[in-house]
Amino acid sequence: MNVLQFTDNGIYCPAGDFYIDPWKPVKRAVITHAHSDHARWGNQYYLCENASVPLLRLRLGNDIQVQGIPYGETIYFNSVKVSLHPAGHIIGSAQVRVEQDGEVWVASGDYKLENDGLSAPFEPVRCHTFITESTFGLPIYRWAPQQQIFDGITQWIYENQQAGKASVLLAYSLGKAQRLLYHLKDKVDHFLAHGAIAIPHEVLLQEGWPLPPIERITPDTPKTAFKNAVIIAPPSAEDNAWMRRFQPYSLGVCSGWMQVRGNMRRRNADAGFVLSDHADWAGLLEAVAATGAEQVYATHGFSSVFARYLTEKGIAAKEVTTSYGDEDIITNPES
Repeated sequence: MNVLQFTDNGIYCPAGDFYIDPWKPVKRAVITHAHSDHARWGNQYYLCENASVPLLRLRLGNDIQVQGIPYGETIYFNSVKVSLHPAGHIIGSAQVRVEQDGEVWVASGDYKLENDGLSAPFEPVRCHTFITESTFGLPIYRWAPQQQIFDGITQWIYENQQAGKASVLLAYSLGKAQRLLYHLKDKVDHFLAHGAIAIPHEVLLQEGWPLPPIERITPDTPKTAFKNAVIIAPPSAEDNAWMRRFQPYSLGVCSGWMQVRGNMRRRNADAGFVLSDHADWAGLLEAVAATGAEQVYATHGFSSVFARYLTEKGIAAKEVTTSYGDEDIITNPES
């Protein structure tokens, strides 16, 4: 039974008449998380996990019709049972469990298995069919424990300060930026941030998330404030006039893509920190195995390689083309 179908508008449930993370406007959309490639403007009705509601309103407008539900609560679309389960990707991220006549499909959205301390930890959901991302679906992508990575970032900041330099860290504005701030808050006294970081950060502070205060950089921020400072900025700020005011500074890029030798050089970065909010190769395999799924669809990323590997291991797997992948369209980028 095809509980879910891949259509021109997105992942569709015919019996329930809803879509999961549609990339074209539809009547009913179940949203896995608030990144711009999964939560798009123009749908009539949105359903998401409770913590995603203020983030969806921030990115899509306060006038959207959105309903939030807690993890594990079941609702019905016609005769179809739908529930949301932790994905561990960012705050409010969820996997969507869809059950029709005893057949269970799970659409994972984006996910990671390591507990970041903010996102609800990934929860494997047993199912017949699993739709998985494969952003880092190659064996070369294997993450070190996050504490090791944050220790490296802390040491890098210290060395920059000893050299009289500011430390500029590039990280996605929603998700990774908060992860950095959360794990560095006991190591750094004061953070400055680009407006694209500060806006969602302020929303999350208002919602009670345990994040440190930050200072938003504006045209009036004096140059003296940047000496030895720790500055968080989105990837889009790289190589533009906005960053020149921080000289002298050292640039660090926080991304899973830093695993590949040469990417740091191509980004003109002084340091590359392999920090990702997606599962690595081992994490993807562990997640698939934990579902017990007999059938797997691999979406955005190295989907053909990952699907082929699963097939060789005896799991019926296919590659599916979607419109996911560009997760950091900046809200109000002007600082």
